[in-house]
Amino acid sequence: MLTSDNRLEPGESLRARVERTLSTAIISGELAPGALLTVPRLAEQFAVSATPVREAILDLEKRGFVEPVRNKGFRVTAVSDDLLHDIVEIRLLLEPPAMARLAAAFPTERLAELRTQADEIVAGARSGDLTAYLLADQKFHLELTAILGNPVLVETIAELRARTRLVGLVSLVETSMLDVSAAEHHRLLDHLVAGDADACAELMRQHIGHAVGWWAGKAEEPAAD
Repeated sequence: MLTSDNRLEPGESLRARVERTLSTAIISGELAPGALLTVPRLAEQFAVSATPVREAILDLEKRGFVEPVRNKGFRVTAVSDDLLHDIVEIRLLLEPPAMARLAAAFPTERLAELRTQADEIVAGARSGDLTAYLLADQKFHLELTAILGNPVLVETIAELRARTRLVGLVSLVETSMLDVSAAEHHRLLDHLVAGDADACAELMRQHIGHAVGWWAGKAEEPAAD
């Protein structure tokens, strides 16, 4: 059963809240490939009218997260290993070099704020709240990238991250692996403060690699510090 998130973010519409909650559940694997979604049932669960749910579902269809099933509703799509690897390959071309660049000019006055965001990621991992974990993770990485002052880069990375399906994530809730990946955000900040570009790039490669390892439900050996 999907855990509905009834919290509205500031300025967020009902449609956006439904899409955010559903997309997070699909990305994390809480809604597994093949799961059938219907507008009436979701409207009841979210305690909203059918209109924002229908609009949210159509947005998810455009993103390739669901597909229509005649006279039944919408089915959560599967993501191929090839597509996931293609997305990860592009992220590896963008995100590690971006963090290496940031290490040369990291604004230390932002450190306390970013530490708080990293704490939110850790808290989401420890509590098993995948919605909180993924939203905090997205915010953290995009705000770090935004410091570089290239909005096109931020938009591109945001789109790639939104398309990265982590169907094995839900299975990590009862393990230590989610805690390990969450702690990497504080380690990244340590490297940025130290101005260690090589360490930033290597940690980001390791972090993104979880998308085809732990977060895809596959075995992975933790990298040494």
